[in-house]
Amino acid sequence: MHTEIARKTGDVKDLSLADKGKVRIEWADSTMPVLRMIRERFADEQPLKGVDVAACLHVTSETANLVRALKAGGASVYLCASNPLSTQDDVAAALNVHYGIPTFAIKGEDRDTYYSHIDAALDSHPNLTMDDGNDLVTRIHQDRRDLLENIFGGTEETTTGVIRLQSMHGDGALGYPVVAVNEADTKHMFDNRYGTGQSTIDGLLRATNILIAGKRAVVAGYGWCGRGLASRLSGLGANVIVTEVDPTRALEAVMDGFLVMPMAEAAKVADIIITVTGNVNVLSASHFGLMKDGVVIANTGHFNDEIDIASLAKQASGRRALRDFVEEYTVDGKRINLLAEGRLLNLSAGEGHPAAVMDMSFANQALSAEYLQDNRGKLEPGVYVVPKDIDKEIARLKLASMDISIDTLSPEQSQYLASWQSGT
Repeated sequence: MHTEIARKTGDVKDLSLADKGKVRIEWADSTMPVLRMIRERFADEQPLKGVDVAACLHVTSETANLVRALKAGGASVYLCASNPLSTQDDVAAALNVHYGIPTFAIKGEDRDTYYSHIDAALDSHPNLTMDDGNDLVTRIHQDRRDLLENIFGGTEETTTGVIRLQSMHGDGALGYPVVAVNEADTKHMFDNRYGTGQSTIDGLLRATNILIAGKRAVVAGYGWCGRGLASRLSGLGANVIVTEVDPTRALEAVMDGFLVMPMAEAAKVADIIITVTGNVNVLSASHFGLMKDGVVIANTGHFNDEIDIASLAKQASGRRALRDFVEEYTVDGKRINLLAEGRLLNLSAGEGHPAAVMDMSFANQALSAEYLQDNRGKLEPGVYVVPKDIDKEIARLKLASMDISIDTLSPEQSQYLASWQSGT
């Protein structure tokens, strides 16, 4: 793994899967028109020429089209997985074989391999980082600090990662500017809500093939991801219960038509519980004994910390694998079915978000990389939002790709909005 050849060519499960992965990447590309337009412009203008990028992202067909765009813009890209279970092995092979992008990712890799792959990407001595959950940035700041002087910026894709970055910045620990791609409207309003909502249902059904209609389904957390998941579960006929710690979000869930209650109450009646909070031990030792026989529990947040699996295993008198991604624990004579080892369900048991919604998220990534390059040396260490002009341009391009037109303000309307003199 750590030979010079491995660092140049990547480390994947099976290079013979490359042709299958290439077709899969092309299929995703067909519904990613905004990113395709950016890739074509990047190829002409070369805005990232000479930039070495270390990217720790979910290695999927959609991500493949992002790193293709970065390479088209002149960057040298080194890609590793941001989760041990989310890698599509055929895509990883194709990136190495057909696109010349060293990729270090194997679905199901253990913790040591996962971090060795992060280190392999960092061995490129990057100028720019792209992260999905902040593991790459944390590795740099804790164990590879020698790399900091060479890095002019980074991007972060997820809510969880942004929370960690803000904590780092608050502690004075963050060593370079990072653009919080997750905070862009064209990211969280669509990727988090529509993407997570649909892809989590996809992972749930692939893992279990259960009927959702008529079930009591608990969604823990009512952020953008939780909103999307609750909406889609309701649309399939589930009776949705929301748990929250934020009173405003809880109130919003009530007014969206969902029951809201503490997890200690919801756990007693739930048929399905899915956590999506970005926090730790949302399902804890105190909850497992309350659950019904046959309950399905899962997580669609970034890390597998949301369910206290160690406590579940300690309480269980029996444990067995029933299906791919389904493990049954027996607690007080009742069966609790944990999906995908508590890791993010939509990418572990499913394919992740549809390409059409990732089109906007990865357009934000690509244009934020260009923004950081254009402002190289001008930004202090910190967490930055995607500039509004980039956010609006991505929305405009997406609408245009869908052949949808909207109104524009007349000069009179623009003047009215800019003035204060007119009244009732």
